[in-house]
Amino acid sequence: MNKKEQFVITINRELGSGGRTVGEILARKLGVNFYDKALIMALEEKYNLTAEEIEKLKGRKTRWWEDFKRIAHVGTGFVDSSSCLAQFGKEPDVLTTENVFKVESEILQEIAEEESCVIAGRCGFFVFRNHPNHLSVLIQAPMEKRVARVVAKQNVSEAEAREIISKVDTMRENYVKRFTGTTRYDSRNYDLVINAAGKSEEKIADQILAYLEM
Repeated sequence: MNKKEQFVITINRELGSGGRTVGEILARKLGVNFYDKALIMALEEKYNLTAEEIEKLKGRKTRWWEDFKRIAHVGTGFVDSSSCLAQFGKEPDVLTTENVFKVESEILQEIAEEESCVIAGRCGFFVFRNHPNHLSVLIQAPMEKRVARVVAKQNVSEAEAREIISKVDTMRENYVKRFTGTTRYDSRNYDLVINAAGKSEEKIADQILAYLEM
């Protein structure tokens, strides 16, 4: 990936690995915007987006996400999603439909066409598999670290944290398999796979930046 040209970095991560925070830090260091599930879902809700509506929006001269950016206080390399972010680890149980996946993919592709950005989740490795300037990253962590992080973030017991992790792991894997036909654990889907063991989120972000300089 050439960071001197318009680019997109996608980060897939295990719950409790700190991957979302890494994405935020990386975006700040690169001076670009960060997008995650909460913001994509907010876009869908705000604009009541459907596949048909996306086609209409494509024909407009004014880019529809500019208004959302102003509302979400975007523009300094980081999107503040705190007002719409679900509780850590609490992913919706509602099954994503084929239409919703298509809409989300269209939203991501439209954003990436207009700006360099860092995107967490949403099968980014698959959505941008043919993008000419894309870096795909997977961040994993030992179970002990994942449990400790969920306990700290959600103020739950270790047993509850393990249950949350198990549920989210299954949900995310099913999501990936359903819409991409692969597994999120297949290293061939990524340019860079990082084990977060013994590393801070800052150090991982710097590791990704160092990879870009290679």
